[in-house]
Amino acid sequence: MDALTAGAGDETWIRQDVSLAARARRIAADLARRVGMPAERIAQIELAVTEVAVNLTQHADDGALLLRLIEAGPSPSVAVELLAIDHGPGIADLAYSRRAGVSTAGTPGLGLGVVERMADSFDVHSLMGRGTVLVARFRKRAGQGEAEKPFPEPTVTGLTRPLSGEQVCGDAWAVKSIGSSADGAPDTAGAAGTTKTTGTAEAGAEDHAPLLLMLCDGLGHGPLAARASGKALAAFHRSTAQDPTEIIAELHRALAGTRGGAVAVARIDAQRRRIAFCGIGNVSAFIVAGDTRSTLLSAPGIVGHHLPRLRGHEAALPPGASVILHSDGLTERWSPAAMPSLFAASSTLIAAHLLREAGVRRDDASVVVIKAPAAPGAGS
Repeated sequence: MDALTAGAGDETWIRQDVSLAARARRIAADLARRVGMPAERIAQIELAVTEVAVNLTQHADDGALLLRLIEAGPSPSVAVELLAIDHGPGIADLAYSRRAGVSTAGTPGLGLGVVERMADSFDVHSLMGRGTVLVARFRKRAGQGEAEKPFPEPTVTGLTRPLSGEQVCGDAWAVKSIGSSADGAPDTAGAAGTTKTTGTAEAGAEDHAPLLLMLCDGLGHGPLAARASGKALAAFHRSTAQDPTEIIAELHRALAGTRGGAVAVARIDAQRRRIAFCGIGNVSAFIVAGDTRSTLLSAPGIVGHHLPRLRGHEAALPPGASVILHSDGLTERWSPAAMPSLFAASSTLIAAHLLREAGVRRDDASVVVIKAPAAPGAGS
């Protein structure tokens, strides 16, 4: 990871360096206090974050931690999310490393097993010789004797990371459900300079309500690029349109007077297993099913400045497939076949690995992943 601290709102990236553990522990505690967690729970989070940070420092060649607040579930539950991304040797035996008491680094938490036990959700994926991604989420726990419901794994995950040296990111994303019930998921957005959350799309978990997803890469980088993507976010949430081409046309008008940007909008209908897409500029979009990757094509242009004739595309959405949108802060030279078993993992692990594998250091970067439901009767 390009070693930068680029926090905004409730999200902070922290580079791998000698102060990583102390800074991460302090930021995690601040986030936990902000949402009213008790001292005992904060101490557990600090211990878990220290364990992960020290492991990263001692075992990885290069890496970064992301700390943020996220919401998930039909009745939103807030958690502190810890995401660790590294370039390193990988973990040969994940099952063994996840056992409590196993620590090759001599760290205070006594291994990843303790982190997993303290977390409300935990997952890790490693590619040998390339690196590891770990995600752990911690929330305020119920009182003794109360049943704990698992923290739901997001169906939609977005990550944004600014260009090295910048404090704001010019990329932004948002997702909202269409025609969901009163218990449906709220709109969710990720934009540098605002509170960032991981989209849950939990509204589609039962009735598979269609989702609208938008990603905007503001032209250039820094505050002016962030201003353009911020206006795209606001216009997207105001819009009542459901067709991606109509939404792009509305965003084109909203971005007039800004730098403009590359924008992609997708409508994902899990029930019909179809995706409708419209993209302008250098935003990449793919459907990944197994080891195959199909491309959803964008047209040249700059939303807010030069808009070509808008043409939408539709494609089939296979059961269990992943929809990937990313800015040109990630190279397109990644292959599902080169990342064994990754696309069977959660949307969070997929997004983080793609950022690690394909992210470039000379531009803002953003990636959003939506997991389509598996076929009825399919295994977990």
